[in-house]
Amino acid sequence: MRIRPICALAATAATAVALAACGGDDDTSNGDTTAAQETAPSSRTEQESGKTTPAGPKPKTIVVRGGEPVGDPPELEYDVGNLVYLSVHSDVADEVHVHGYDLSREVPAGGSVSLSFTADIEGIFEIELERRGVEIGELRVNP
Repeated sequence: MRIRPICALAATAATAVALAACGGDDDTSNGDTTAAQETAPSSRTEQESGKTTPAGPKPKTIVVRGGEPVGDPPELEYDVGNLVYLSVHSDVADEVHVHGYDLSREVPAGGSVSLSFTADIEGIFEIELERRGVEIGELRVNP
């Protein structure tokens, strides 16, 4: 009978498909990938709400008191492709807006908010309390 050879062929084909799905020559990593890059959001619109923290580096934190940044507005510098992870602690309610990336989050009075995204647009961008029109930081993304 020919049933055994057909079953063996089907089992071999299924094993080959399973192995191809698990492994393969798909080398997208050059060995320089960090945990933060591996867990980076897949698009700029995926943002963290402040309740969970992506693996990797700690957020750059901006503190706002009286509707103004404490100290000079910080300059946050990243290279294209890096994960930007920003936290704003504020004593006033407002909208934190990252210009150029058009990302925003509401921050409650006495609360904090976090944003995370991939730096995929080169340039210098204002981070602002939108309704107050107050610059609280500057984002620099280098090539």
